[in-house]
Parts: sequence; C-alpha cells; structure tokens
Amino acid sequence: MEFDVLHPQLVHIGGRCYRKYTTNAASREEDEYIRPYQEEEYDDRDVYCDEICGVDVNVEQTEKGYRSKMDVPSAYFKFIIGKKGETKRKLEYETKTQIRIPRQGQEGDIVIHGQDRKGVVSARTRIEVMVDSARQRLPFTHFLSLPVNGQKIKDAFLDFKADVLRECDGDRGIVPAVFQNPDKLHLTLGIMALMNGTEIAKATDLLQQCREDLVNPILKGEPLDAIIQGLGYMNDEPGKVNVLYANVMLQDGSDRLQVLADRIKDRFVSAGLLKKDSYERVKLHVTLMNAKFIGDAHKEIASKSQDVRQQEQLQFSGEREYFDATNVLRMFRDYKFGEHLIDSLHISQRGFYDKDGYYAAAAKVPLT
Repeated sequence: MEFDVLHPQLVHIGGRCYRKYTTNAASREEDEYIRPYQEEEYDDRDVYCDEICGVDVNVEQTEKGYRSKMDVPSAYFKFIIGKKGETKRKLEYETKTQIRIPRQGQEGDIVIHGQDRKGVVSARTRIEVMVDSARQRLPFTHFLSLPVNGQKIKDAFLDFKADVLRECDGDRGIVPAVFQNPDKLHLTLGIMALMNGTEIAKATDLLQQCREDLVNPILKGEPLDAIIQGLGYMNDEPGKVNVLYANVMLQDGSDRLQVLADRIKDRFVSAGLLKKDSYERVKLHVTLMNAKFIGDAHKEIASKSQDVRQQEQLQFSGEREYFDATNVLRMFRDYKFGEHLIDSLHISQRGFYDKDGYYAAAAKVPLT
C-alpha cells in the first residue's frame, strides 16, 4: 500500500504523537534506527520512526552518553524481553543501547543507556509501541462508564425481565442468567488495561482534566436528562444474538451526550489508556441481556460442582454463546424503561463492587 512521504500517518501513543512510515530494504540501509522491531505477535510490516511531533522526550545526558527512564508496569516486561530475551537483545543491537529491566516480580523503571541520543530515543519509542500493542491484547481491568441504575430504571428493567421470561419461555437462551444485574446497568465509553497504581493515577488525572476541558464546555451546566427506550442487538441475525440492549437518547433531542462521549473517548485513546476499537463513535446503549452471562454462570456452577461429568457438560465449549431474540424483538422492540438523569462519569473497576451493587469507582466526576 502506497503512502504519502510528506504527509505520513500520525499515531498517538502514551500522549505523544509519532509519524508512521512504511519501511523497505533501502530505507533500512539508510537509517539503522528505524528498522522494524520483530516479535512473535508483532506486525513488522510497518515501523514507527523515532521522530516525535512537537513533544520533548525524557532523555538526559550523562558522563557516558545518554539515559532515559520509563515507568512501565511489570505486566509488560515479558513483551519487551521476548522469548529467551531475544526481543530485548535485538532492540539493544539495533539501537546500540543497553536496556535494564527489573527482575521478574519486581516493579521499577526501565532504564535505557546509550552513547548516541538518537539510539536512546529510538529504543524508547519502540518500547512505547510494544507496550501499546501489548495493552490491546491484555484483559481489561477498568472501563469508563455512565451509571444508568436509578430505582425507576431498575424497576422497569425487572418488569421487562419478568415479561420476557414469561412470554418467550422455551426460546433458546431465554433464561434468568442471560439478563444483566439491574444494579450494574450502565453505558460504556471504552475499556482500559490499567496495570499499576501509576496508570490508575494517570487515568484519574485525565478524567479530572476532561471535566474541565470537555464536560463543562459541552454541557454548559445543562443536565443530561435521558430517555431509555427501544431495543437493539449487536449482530445481524435476531435468532442468534450475543447482546441485546436498550437505546439511549436525550429528552431535548440534542447530541450533547454523543459529542461528550466521543470527545472523552478520543482523549483517553490519545493518552494511550483506552483500548482501541473499530467504532468511530461511541455506541450509546445499555446492555440488558448478554449471552456471555450464560457462559459465566455455567463456569461458576461447574467450579462448585463435585460431579466431574457435570463439570464437563457445563464448561464453556469455546463456541460463542447466543440466544434467540426473535420473539423478544417482536413483542418488546419499543419497550420504554423510563427517564434517567445521567449525573456522573466513572472509571469503573472490573470485578469489584460498591455497597450499592454498582462497580467500584477508581475515580468519578459529576456531570451536573
């Protein structure tokens, strides 16, 4: 694929902006510092040059050359070291640097030493790219959420659940386990893999900054009074649905919620904190039913069962679960769950909950 040398693609990683170039044999001979880094799961068809757009890199001069320290969570060390240390050795060879990484089980800075500043910058850049690539593959630990769990919404959801279980009894996957816990009803703006306290603090600071830079200017003190009404589903076939959700819109008909969600998501992606996805805009929805919940319930039952045969039957097969939502959509497509004031934005922690049953918040800001 051809690209414009004068106007290369810009890539944002960890709050920095890089120019992205496609490499070839000739360019590798011209500049040894922009050769691609190779690793088992890394796509080396493209390379991130060490040219950074308008941001100073943290490199200090020493008596023996140059040094740069990087605060990288230990969860990413294995991606930088590689199999039997091959990735690290290759990176050191190509950038003419020495890279010191804390031992397994220890936290600490990665320190890069080199006689040439350009080599140190190149090594640092490539490590940031490795971390960004690895972040996309690690399970998420936190997510940006807008709670939609007011009592009226929860009551309406429980009525909906009872109606569906009664009217669609016998349809594949229409069982109590497929429904969301009403205390956890929410909108998701994006998911994050925050691997240590430093990254959580960085996300918290950015959330506060978003309140000043985005929330106040976009909302201008006006409340986000929303209507939760109508059903949608994630895939193309209503007979094989993975996720069924409720639509969300503002009572005043404006796009303020969509604009705010998109801008916050973009800010967290640019900072290298939010996992990238294929959607240009945040899909505003509240998940009501998820086939994954069935698999999770089966796993929990299997883990507690003493019957080996039952364990084998209940274990998730690897084939993605689905449920038949044909009749649900036919009978309840325009179901109205009610009105709700969206009044806070959370960095929610996966798998941990507050006393009210909602996800524990690593940080949150008011939207009113």
